[in-house]
Amino acid sequence: MKKLFCLSLALVLAAAFVLAAVNVTGDWDLTRKTPQGDRTSPINFAQDGQKLTVKMAGRNGEEITGTGTVTGNDIEWTITRTTPQGEFKMVYKGKIEGDKMSGTFDMRGTPVEWTAVKKAK
Repeated sequence: MKKLFCLSLALVLAAAFVLAAVNVTGDWDLTRKTPQGDRTSPINFAQDGQKLTVKMAGRNGEEITGTGTVTGNDIEWTITRTTPQGEFKMVYKGKIEGDKMSGTFDMRGTPVEWTAVKKAK
């Protein structure tokens, strides 16, 4: 029984370490593969545990903010854009692989691929 408890505790601690090891805080270059071609813009992530705060540059130079989560190597964040056609939400989902990440977001019913690379300090 004691061995089982120790093994369980070790697994829980190892899982907690893996979850805590990923931190995307910093400046990144985000490239979206849109029907109009690739669009690259700066993006900033501030991570506190699993909580994520996002600042992105919009098309007209405006700052777009959002929130999200990091769970293990999974990342997800939501922004709200205001356009002449109205306001809409965009949910980005992806996987983190070191200083790179990739995934998709939904642009009004169309899935769009994105990649991001962390900027050197």
